[in-house]
Amino acid sequence: MTGSFENGGKCELSFAVNGKPETVRVYPMERLLDVLRHELKLTGTKEGCGEGECGSCSVLMNGKLVNSCLIPALQAAGASLVTIEGVADGPQLSALQAAFLECGGAQCGICTPGMILASRQLLSKKSEPSRDEIREALAGNLCRCTGYMQIFEAVAQAARRSNSNSSSDSIPNSGPNSGRDSGRNSNEI
Repeated sequence: MTGSFENGGKCELSFAVNGKPETVRVYPMERLLDVLRHELKLTGTKEGCGEGECGSCSVLMNGKLVNSCLIPALQAAGASLVTIEGVADGPQLSALQAAFLECGGAQCGICTPGMILASRQLLSKKSEPSRDEIREALAGNLCRCTGYMQIFEAVAQAARRSNSNSSSDSIPNSGPNSGRDSGRNSNEI
């Protein structure tokens, strides 16, 4: 069963997060964002506005980009979720994550997880997006640091690398403190 209610108003919910089965006991209307951050300790997903306007809390739910601050936990029962922690290819940062680092697309880090997940969804549908398609795909994500140009370039660079099948598609990520860039954990970028 993917969701069962118990006394006290909490229910047991099961779903997959980054390919791993998880079961939590939470209030059905608790925000998915809070379940990910507090129950599962996946703190890469950020809270920006709490109103679904900024995209910082974006995750993929059954392959669709959603704002986790607007999703009740009960709605995620039985779902397959991908957070920023699930983007890296094992110990290697993905081409997209590496491009964000190289192009300066990751500044303070609040918007970065959502930007990367929105970009990942775009690149899964369109291998060679135009600048306009990149802008449109990222329109639901706000950044206060970069002015967006570095982010757009990072997505374009990741697309070029993926299409050229370059052997330098990823960079090592050999632990929780590796890949640090200006004090940010690489799993959060």
